[in-house]
Amino acid sequence: MRKRDHNVFANGASLLICGLLAGVVVAAAAFPAVAMSGLAAKAGAETFDKLPTELTVKMAPQISYLYASDGKTVLATMYDENRRDVPIADIAPVMQQAIIAAEDHDFYKHNGVDMKGIARAFAANQSSQETQQGASTLTMQYVRQAIAYSATHPQDVVAATEDTTARKLREMRYAIQIDSELSKEEILERYLNIAPFGRGAYGIFAASQVYFNKHPKDLKIEEAAMLAGMVKAPSENDPTTTDGFDRALKRRDYVIDNMRDIGAITPEQATAAKAAEMVITGHRAPNGCVATSKNHWGFFCDFFYRWWMDQETFGATTYDRERRLKSGGYSIVTTLDVTAQDAAKKAVEKYMKTGNPEALMVAGVEPGTGRVRALAVNRNFKLDDPNKPLNGFSTNKKAPKGTRGTYPNTTNPLITGGGDITGYQAGSTFKIFPLVAALEKGYPLAYSINAPDMYHSKYPVKFNGDGACPGTDDYCPRNASKSMTGTHNMWSAFGASVNTYFVPLQERVGALNSINVAKRLGIQFRSAEDARMTTAEGGADQWGAFTLGVSATTPLDVANAYATLAADGKYCEPIPVQEIRDQSGKTLDVASPRCEQRFKTEVARAAIDAARCPVGDNSSTSQCKGRTTQAVRGIVDKPVAGKSGTTDSDRTAALVVTTKQLAVAGILADPDWPETTEKMRHDKVDPAVWETLRDAMKGKPTQQFTPPNSKIVQGDQRSIPNVECQPVDTARSRVRGAGFEVEVSTKQVDSKCPAGTAAGTNPSGRTIKGGSVTIEISNGKGSNSPSPGNNAPGQPGDGPRGPNPGRPPGE
Repeated sequence: MRKRDHNVFANGASLLICGLLAGVVVAAAAFPAVAMSGLAAKAGAETFDKLPTELTVKMAPQISYLYASDGKTVLATMYDENRRDVPIADIAPVMQQAIIAAEDHDFYKHNGVDMKGIARAFAANQSSQETQQGASTLTMQYVRQAIAYSATHPQDVVAATEDTTARKLREMRYAIQIDSELSKEEILERYLNIAPFGRGAYGIFAASQVYFNKHPKDLKIEEAAMLAGMVKAPSENDPTTTDGFDRALKRRDYVIDNMRDIGAITPEQATAAKAAEMVITGHRAPNGCVATSKNHWGFFCDFFYRWWMDQETFGATTYDRERRLKSGGYSIVTTLDVTAQDAAKKAVEKYMKTGNPEALMVAGVEPGTGRVRALAVNRNFKLDDPNKPLNGFSTNKKAPKGTRGTYPNTTNPLITGGGDITGYQAGSTFKIFPLVAALEKGYPLAYSINAPDMYHSKYPVKFNGDGACPGTDDYCPRNASKSMTGTHNMWSAFGASVNTYFVPLQERVGALNSINVAKRLGIQFRSAEDARMTTAEGGADQWGAFTLGVSATTPLDVANAYATLAADGKYCEPIPVQEIRDQSGKTLDVASPRCEQRFKTEVARAAIDAARCPVGDNSSTSQCKGRTTQAVRGIVDKPVAGKSGTTDSDRTAALVVTTKQLAVAGILADPDWPETTEKMRHDKVDPAVWETLRDAMKGKPTQQFTPPNSKIVQGDQRSIPNVECQPVDTARSRVRGAGFEVEVSTKQVDSKCPAGTAAGTNPSGRTIKGGSVTIEISNGKGSNSPSPGNNAPGQPGDGPRGPNPGRPPGE
């Protein structure tokens, strides 16, 4: 809009007269007897002339909006002051007219300072012991607010609003400057965007929302008049209170009469407006994550808030970053997918209602971008009222008596970790880490190891402690079922979750390498003890149980680890935003995905190929046998990969499942008492995970996982010598000489060979170079049937888990 043409002489006259009047005002306050003397006027003019003429105006605090991934659904609002600047074109003309009628009839006639008004106010105030009239124009009022918001010191804020002649002089000087630089419409726009309206509403946009739940362009005459009447004393004229409503109505009618008198509306419109019934919504704008549009969005909002506070882009300190968020007027499109989020919350509540001490936590991440699509838990994101607590007592036996737990209300980041939340054990979902480490070192998927019922490892533990071989300090893990005994490759071992395959595999590739794979996949090791164990100095290579998932993690970390593999090895930092626009509409780069290729594509594809086995899927290369959670593929009805996990004594239960488009992980645990004696059941967490994924994937196209190449599948295959009916020592020597690791079975099998001799090998024919070959011993009974050992890779352990699974085998 073009600025008005200003008359230089008129402005100069205004400055001179203001200076003279200022002198009169000063003198009247200090020396009433000489108030009208020429000396006072001269002093005032000189003082006024020395005031600065340049007013630096900073943008007033603006409210920031958080939207769902659709860019439309409002999740939350965050602000120090509820204000959103709008252009004058988006403010109803009646609102513009109403504020002029209420505060400054001659707004379009004066040059920022109403000299007649000053003289009138001076004369009126001299005739009374109390001030009865003011002479501040809209421009002067805007200057006062602008000075306060631009202040860099608390005392400057006080000086901007204190009732002194010096303050009035400064406002006059700046008002003339502003009036010479801006058009009347620009001044009016700035004033309406900065003025306070009470109930936490600053500016006309917020006021329209708070009191009438509408946009300022849609205000009616009576609504505009009421808002304009409130500016003078927002608290006193608050229409949401009983006494304030009556005063607000009187002020409204006063403004309507003024609108009529200045010709803004007709007498008929004035009469109708005064007769209109006022309906006030009176709701303050929600502020922060405890006031999200839906209660279960609060945990995602909190994840966003913690992420924002870590970004140096928004300031050098956390204080600066919070101020930017709550006053910068950002439009933030988050990554939360309403469909996925609602599916997750529905599934969580279906299997574990809010109010239980056990926390059923689910997180969903998009492979290839790291965008967090869902975070759900059976909790309310709110603080428990200490005066009227609703939370149950803590289940932790070590907690002081009377300690309240985190259910049903908490603001702890249970799903994502942070603060005091270090996470929960995720069990055999961690078996993927030594598997990936082995693939990186050249071990193929077909790599075989003889898995006994109990494996005597080289890892140290406490003498005769949990997991120790009797009478030793050696770590000796067992399987969940004796049926898992036998030779396994990566497909069958991962599918059936064979502990005594993965502990020796970890020995061969190195525990430290396995841990580093976990780190590269995004596992954060938040507890001090876990972090210590992840370093060589801290004893990483002595951490035998690492592959069994004994360290603490979160559903978000586990989901993102498997999402990285589903994205062909491209790791992406989990982020809660996909677009951030500042007040000017500029898009910030900070919302872009933060990804890097951390694993070779073929390694990631091979890991996913093995991970298809536990959840009932196959590829063209998969040799799946045991399946711990085989129902998933049929329920989700998309290509899937994943793994379940259970810890000692069933203290936690976990499942992670991924497609190419979404990875979902869930953990069932007791956040208040990690050492719980309650059993965490898979028939709670498993269906919550697969139903979340199923419902979130509805309508999305099917995307196939790409099978790995033959080299990483089979590796360097070599022929196994035929040692049938040979002495055991001879058979062992021949097989070892062919380049294989040799195990001799402790059990005898039916065979035509003489008792005590070699009945054959498992596997027979061919296997991977350096792989494990077991020599089976004949019992001499002459059976021609295959030995049980030859079928070992096909044993399903304790059997598959269906829609109502029990404890999974091999964990």
